Amino acid sequence: MVTIFNRKAAPPGRVEKSGISRRDLLKRGGTLSLGALLVISGNAIIHPQAAWGLETSNLKPETMASLLQLARDIYPHDQIPDRFYAIAIKAYDTKAGTDADHKKLIEDGIANLDQKAGKGGYIGLSWEDDRLALLRGIEETPFFQTVRGGLVTGLYNQKDIWPYFGYEGESYSKGGYIARGFDDIEWL
Repeated sequence: MVTIFNRKAAPPGRVEKSGISRRDLLKRGGTLSLGALLVISGNAIIHPQAAWGLETSNLKPETMASLLQLARDIYPHDQIPDRFYAIAIKAYDTKAGTDADHKKLIEDGIANLDQKAGKGGYIGLSWEDDRLALLRGIEETPFFQTVRGGLVTGLYNQKDIWPYFGYEGESYSKGGYIARGFDDIEWL
């Protein structure tokens, strides 16, 4: 628990409150660390600092949290927020509700990955190189190929992510690429 007290003394005749004012919290917001990156609660994964959450209905929340880290390790983009990866992995939870074999593949794959990672599991490995070494060892498995293959479309087909890559989308509805900068040669 983090307790922060106001540094200023209360003016005469006023009672000083312990804690932090709303204004101070907003001023210091970027420098305070108020907890873990992800919170697993009930059947949801919550990212308190970025204000998004992912509800799970078929896979365990711990499995989804590991899938989120796995997705970041397979397709690493530092500039892409976690919420886009969460949207991409939601499809695995949805499919697990209708396909028992898929659910078993994902749950067993994450359990195997956690066991190979040791204490703290896959998500507990703080070094990216350690996680990548584990992934290289399982890259030929049906589990890895299923996750990797589904992430290609699950991640990159999100229109909200395209501006991060400078992609404007299809050009047909806008007159095609030829009339929209195809022949710009400003670099000459």
